[in-house]
Amino acid sequence: QVLLEESGGGLVQAGGSLRLSCAASGRISSVYAMGWFRQPPGKEREFVAALTRSGSTSTYADPVKGRFTISRDNAKNTVYLQMNSLKPEDTALYYCAATDGSRWLIQATYQYWGQGTQVTVSS
Repeated sequence: QVLLEESGGGLVQAGGSLRLSCAASGRISSVYAMGWFRQPPGKEREFVAALTRSGSTSTYADPVKGRFTISRDNAKNTVYLQMNSLKPEDTALYYCAATDGSRWLIQATYQYWGQGTQVTVSS
């Protein structure tokens, strides 16, 4: 089992920044990649960003490119999502996820999920 716990969400004005953290525990050695997903109110969960465990490869959804940065600190077993220039449309419940599989760009591949942390961006 891999256990994930997100933190760092909150209320911020448009144009502001937040840094989300995801602490992992358990069978961390099995993790190939970590990702961030979000679920806006009334919508389905969508991909935000992902990063391989090695940290050598990352990818972002188009709406967040240039504004969000995913990173990890393997010594702390933690992955981060730095969110800058936040927009009201970024408002969502943000989830951290992990996968053992190499098909890390596919949402269905992610096996482990955190409880979510709420991000609300006011205009």
